[in-house]
Amino acid sequence: MELVKNIFFNTDKIIENSKLKISYVGSLYQNASEEVFLHYGFGINWDNVSDIKMEKTELGFQCEIEIIESDLLHLCFRNANNEWDNNNGENYSFTIEKTINNEIEEESTALVVTKDSSMQIRKGLSKTYIWSKKVRIAVYKIIKFFPKIISGNYKRRVIE
Repeated sequence: MELVKNIFFNTDKIIENSKLKISYVGSLYQNASEEVFLHYGFGINWDNVSDIKMEKTELGFQCEIEIIESDLLHLCFRNANNEWDNNNGENYSFTIEKTINNEIEEESTALVVTKDSSMQIRKGLSKTYIWSKKVRIAVYKIIKFFPKIISGNYKRRVIE
């Protein structure tokens, strides 16, 4: 995914407590730098600042970083000659999204019948099961509504 010109990520969203692969094909790559380092930090104040050497590939410079719990990710790039690509002094900043595992577990409580026919509460149904149920319901609604759209009967008005 391209979020900013010349910077690509391996995901659509940057999510806290996950790994993020970054590909860079900006001015330092275009000027044939042999080594490029990613300089990054988190939050408004650039907390937990780190530098990591990026690997040069045919597709640009690449590296993988761990995203911590924060609201912002800031990036800039430098080469071995201390030349910087920092978005004209603005740095590259991206919003980090929070994980939603707790919300999914709370929604996934269900009743299960055991061999002795007693009812038990089972927590933590798989995310796949929850999404498959949602998809099945959506497909069912589409199938039920589609013939009405074709026939033009989806907004029937009674004229008196």
